[in-house]
Amino acid sequence: MDVVKPCGFPVRRADESEADALAGIDPIAIEGDDERRASIRRWCRQGVAVVAEDASGLLGYCVVEYTFFEQGFVTMLMVAPTARGGGVGHRLLDAVAASCTTPKLFTSTNVSNQPMQRLLRRAGWSPVGLVHGLDEGDPELFYLCPPRPGPPPA
Repeated sequence: MDVVKPCGFPVRRADESEADALAGIDPIAIEGDDERRASIRRWCRQGVAVVAEDASGLLGYCVVEYTFFEQGFVTMLMVAPTARGGGVGHRLLDAVAASCTTPKLFTSTNVSNQPMQRLLRRAGWSPVGLVHGLDEGDPELFYLCPPRPGPPPA
């Protein structure tokens, strides 16, 4: 992914050497979750994470993988607590939607995660399904990215 500079700060592919810095803005990794730290290292190594940054440093990251029925899936969207509410999440979603290599891009969030649901609605994503049983008592709500501009299907 080339650098995309939306509204004042760039969004670019994360470098493998930035895994610790990304863990430093991720509250779950900060709390000592070794699995999250390992996932961040893997995502950076595989080149599937993008970061948003400004002069103060990293603001957030987003991960897209292509293992969900061979479609793009936003596996993780994390905005540093100090950068929340400033459009970072929306800009990361826009950047990964623009670079998605499949016709469809999905994501999911727990029903209890109201901030993520508000962000997805503001970004134009549509709810498309609900799965029970992943997290006990907190169903997973799936969303679909709005259609991206491009040539009409052949």
